[in-house]
Amino acid sequence: MSSDAALNTQTRNKPALEVVDAQPSKGSGTKTNQGLKIQLKYLIRAMIKYNASDLHLKADRPPIYRISGRLIPAKMPELTQEQIRMLIFNILSKRQIRELEEKRQVDFSFDAKGTGRVRCNVFYQKDTLSAALRMIPMLIPSLQELGVPSVLKELCQRPRGLLLITGSSGAGKSTTLAAIVRHLNENNPVHIITIEDPIEFAHRDIRACITQREIGSDATSMKDALEAALRQDPDVIVIGEMRDFETIQTALTAAETGHLVISTLHTNDAKSTIDRILDVFPADAQNQIRTQLASSLIGVVAQHVLLRTDGNSLVPACEVMINSPTIEDCIRKNERTLIPEIIATSNSYYKMQSLNQALEKLVLAGQVTQEEALRASTNPADLKLRLSGVTHQDVLGLGSHSTQTSGQTMGSGTNTDTSTKTER
Repeated sequence: MSSDAALNTQTRNKPALEVVDAQPSKGSGTKTNQGLKIQLKYLIRAMIKYNASDLHLKADRPPIYRISGRLIPAKMPELTQEQIRMLIFNILSKRQIRELEEKRQVDFSFDAKGTGRVRCNVFYQKDTLSAALRMIPMLIPSLQELGVPSVLKELCQRPRGLLLITGSSGAGKSTTLAAIVRHLNENNPVHIITIEDPIEFAHRDIRACITQREIGSDATSMKDALEAALRQDPDVIVIGEMRDFETIQTALTAAETGHLVISTLHTNDAKSTIDRILDVFPADAQNQIRTQLASSLIGVVAQHVLLRTDGNSLVPACEVMINSPTIEDCIRKNERTLIPEIIATSNSYYKMQSLNQALEKLVLAGQVTQEEALRASTNPADLKLRLSGVTHQDVLGLGSHSTQTSGQTMGSGTNTDTSTKTER
């Protein structure tokens, strides 16, 4: 399915939103797509009014808002390419316009007076200008308000190491990252350096000294900014996203040499996060990187968002992997296939949890429906068992019992060991 077809499929037959402040330009008697004078501030005000997370602008469609995960078009005429160009070029600097024309896309953020910050990606598709805008709240939520696992407060207080927040686009990684910085800012007299592309949440010093650098305006590249950060007396380095080999390599070195490094990755679970980090390195360097990662990793929090039962808001569900001795051993020995089972059996002492365990809690608490949880699960069959009162460990135990019984029937006198590595 083409991108246009996918967008049309999601937005057709949805109730439209009314953007009340768009007005016809002088001399035009009706609100046609040619005579309608649109200002971006009115479109952004509608984001606030309807609690939309994103706004899509593309030619021959009205503005399209994402509300509680669903795309809904505004009740107004379709936008022309000229109108979109006027909206976008009014907020671009000369440098950003040059970058857009050279690279055919540009990332930036800007302050929307009285409403907050907006992150924007402007790009060309089918040789026409389009944009995706995301609303960044003025107030940074606390970790408790976000509803993420409380163990995250403990993990971000570690003096050194690498802490990763992962998830797909739109899973709330940036918001969780900002909430972590807020928590550190409120509790620790430390120097925090953030390196972002672009800056999203703006932080003010409370107990910490916070330095925020944006790629493009404050530094020429992520690599240069990260290397410079090591010479700027940091206690904590926050990297908006680890996108490439050089950033990952420098982040690992910083974590190994006594700094707390916090960043995000576009991966959906802890195991694929480890895989992604290792796979960016050449094969002959992977043994060394496994050792480096095993010793410096603090943990991985893989975040997903689900629609609440009321249908009006989203709630996070997180897989949590903490670098316990057994996890460290698995990474070092390249036994990564054991990681999911270790996570699922290490929630009492190490406070790890699998995604299905998080989803089960949300369903039992009435926060999400069973259907929504099964849709989000990477192993819906196991989640169905859990919700019916049968756990994966029960199934393993039953299998072990059956194997032992079979062995005794055959007269072998031996028992089959079906245990896996688990934390005590």
